[in-house]
Amino acid sequence: MQADELRAKRIRSLLRNLAVANGDIESSAVISSDGLVIATVLHDGVDADRFGAMCASLLALAERAAGEVGRGKLKQTLVEGEAGSMLLVQAGTDTVLALAARTTQNLGRVFLDARRAAAEIATLMAGNAA
Repeated sequence: MQADELRAKRIRSLLRNLAVANGDIESSAVISSDGLVIATVLHDGVDADRFGAMCASLLALAERAAGEVGRGKLKQTLVEGEAGSMLLVQAGTDTVLALAARTTQNLGRVFLDARRAAAEIATLMAGNAA
């Protein structure tokens, strides 16, 4: 198994564990900043490539907006909809963790779990995990 395939398999496992640990998380994906899908755990009906491309576009716009108003390097972006939230969290230099969560009273836990997972993903993407 090639290194990229092994890394994607480990990230998919991490995403599955994240969904089990936090039942409010319905879908998740790890994408590169240019929209390349690295690994996903998505609910039915979600096109992984389209989701990745849209998340990359959203992230690029959010980074530019944060820079324009002097907020520094973007750490995360939250989009709230009627049926729940979507969270984009930086997971290394050129990698993003995208989550879709149902409406929840405990969005703080979703943030915390997402940041922990993003840190693990960053380590895997850097090639520092065994």
